[in-house]
Amino acid sequence: MPSQPPPPLVRPARPEELPAVGQLTVAAYAADIRPGSPYNATLADAAGRAARAELLVAVDPEGGALLGTATLVLGGPLAQLAGPGDAELRMLAVDPGARRRGVGEALVRATLARARAAGRGRVVLSTLPTMTAAHRLYERLGFGRAPALDHSPAAGVELLAYAVEL
Repeated sequence: MPSQPPPPLVRPARPEELPAVGQLTVAAYAADIRPGSPYNATLADAAGRAARAELLVAVDPEGGALLGTATLVLGGPLAQLAGPGDAELRMLAVDPGARRRGVGEALVRATLARARAAGRGRVVLSTLPTMTAAHRLYERLGFGRAPALDHSPAAGVELLAYAVEL
């Protein structure tokens, strides 16, 4: 029986990792975001996220390979859904080659812990309807649908909202 890889280490992104974080994010969303979409520039802008929010990465503890990333927004211009007292999880991304290793779960758990430590009472997020694997992860970690927060940030783009009370 093959051994399981060790769980990923989640920590803040380092400045020298930002270009790779942006590339990983674009690659992770490639199945759901068309190549010509202007949103790809937003996904690639890890430096912009790091300057305005907590940009976390998951790395392989046995070599440091970048496995995934998530952005925890505690206010400011990156917040789309978060109200007073909320935190927002944005751009959860797992390298396609690292999926089904617990990377997404480790990142979500880390954002929940950081939001709790920051005194937030709820974490909200948006997701595309096609991202069903992510929906299952969110629901397994206690998130529920928040239809009142569903929104359309651009023509032809409908996003579903999820929330979890901390």
